[in-house]
Amino acid sequence: MNDFKSLRVLDAFRWIFEKFDIDYPIMRKLIQLKLTMDSRRIPAIFNGQKQKKEGNQFIKSLWLYLFYGLLLLTPFLFLGNQYMFASSILFTVLMFITITTMVSDFSAVLLDVRDKNILQSKPVSNRTLNAAKLMHIVIYLALLEGAFVIIPLAVGIFQFGIFYGLIFIVSIVFVSCFVVVITALTYLFILRFFSGEKLKDIINYVQIFLAVAVMVSYQVMAHSFELTQMNLQYTFTWWHVFLPPLWYSAFFEVLLNQDYSINMLILMVCGIVIPLLMLRIYIKLMPTFERSLSKLMSDTVRTKGKSHFFEDWTSKILCRNAQERTFYRFASLMIRQEREFKLKAYPQIGFAIVIPFVMFFNEVRIDSLKEAMANENVYPLYFSALMIPTVVHLLKFSGAYKGNWIFRATPISNSKMFYSSTLKAAIVKLFFPTFALLSIVFIAMFSWAIIPDLLIILLVAIMMTLLSYVLLNGEVYPFSNSHELTQDNNTLKVLVAMVVIAAFALVHYLIAMIPYAKLIYMLILIIAVIVGWRLVFGEKKNHGHS
Repeated sequence: MNDFKSLRVLDAFRWIFEKFDIDYPIMRKLIQLKLTMDSRRIPAIFNGQKQKKEGNQFIKSLWLYLFYGLLLLTPFLFLGNQYMFASSILFTVLMFITITTMVSDFSAVLLDVRDKNILQSKPVSNRTLNAAKLMHIVIYLALLEGAFVIIPLAVGIFQFGIFYGLIFIVSIVFVSCFVVVITALTYLFILRFFSGEKLKDIINYVQIFLAVAVMVSYQVMAHSFELTQMNLQYTFTWWHVFLPPLWYSAFFEVLLNQDYSINMLILMVCGIVIPLLMLRIYIKLMPTFERSLSKLMSDTVRTKGKSHFFEDWTSKILCRNAQERTFYRFASLMIRQEREFKLKAYPQIGFAIVIPFVMFFNEVRIDSLKEAMANENVYPLYFSALMIPTVVHLLKFSGAYKGNWIFRATPISNSKMFYSSTLKAAIVKLFFPTFALLSIVFIAMFSWAIIPDLLIILLVAIMMTLLSYVLLNGEVYPFSNSHELTQDNNTLKVLVAMVVIAAFALVHYLIAMIPYAKLIYMLILIIAVIVGWRLVFGEKKNHGHS
């Protein structure tokens, strides 16, 4: 096995682990094994993968975090010494990235019970096992956050000096500690009250809630400041003690701007004391956490699902024959029950619901509620369609991807029917309920006059589903790749699909100024959807699958 550089860095802190009665040589060997497994070649995937995916895909994806750091964080460092605003936004984005990575990529590590099955009979203490699990996560978080902040850190040191850089690094350590512990304690709380399949479902929804909550907190953070003649004025309010990004912004305000007011000192103390206190609580509760994890090994069998009248009804309307209806119901079942799919797709639904309202309230802040209502601005609803490229891309993946042989074994004339029925199920199960909820609220806020606009957006969403399939998937079989491949695949193509949605929104905005143009545009979209669907999924397009 490789002797990873991260392990050589960890060796310098050996004395700390030994002080806590952790068997360091065994812990090191366990981490080395985990990192080796991570970096090995992913097994060849069925379904026409032209290339085998070699190496650690997480490490390869770090360039993307480097780009995000440059794009999302660096601009705020050019606001001069207005540390409260710049740093609060910076740490909000950092926490958002860290938490979403924790819930999407590292929860499986934190909640892994396979170690217990293999090592329980070996002379390895639970304390050592837990430390190895935690350090495995910490190594990856260090790599992720290192890539994310390296450019902002360099710019910050250049702008404000080496002392700024030291404060920045210390703050990041506290932020990382806070995120890891809050995630673990949340799971511990759930583990205390639930077991088996129900527990896993609840964890799934908690992860989704966390991702959406961080998105909302980003907006709350931005609204904590008021722009006054290019000066960002910060006013302390008691509820700011519940916003961790402000804790770490206060570090800069106190140490660099010498603001020793009681409010700043309170925020700074919160940033130090709360993570350390939570870490101490977590260490004390770690044995309880491990005992509770044993509940995950008691996998209760799912009871037979109830008959879903809505699925049966929509399948009769949307599907041409009994074969397509069968695969429509199968895709609906996969979308409803596949946990890994829900974990990655449902936060997109949350964002699709939240972002249009965020855009509306931003408009209210700029103008007024009366003016915003009078404008009848439906274009924020296009943000709900931003979920489509990601969701369509995710339809390629499944935790049970090895079962894709069933598609080959099925005696069916047009194998593209598998994907056409899956896309229809995704629209009905995921996008349509989201869009219907938003439409009801927007009609209530504005008037019935926006219905033609809503129909145009719905047709654009259906068209984008088809375009996303052509651009991102282009495969015959859905649910046939491992989720391990989602991290590095098609990121650029997803961004291109989002640009296409923006282009549709722009066309909609321009034709709204021309009389009767909306009706003509609607008819063009209907024809484009029907013709496009037949071109892509018609039997003539099927060339079989090797």
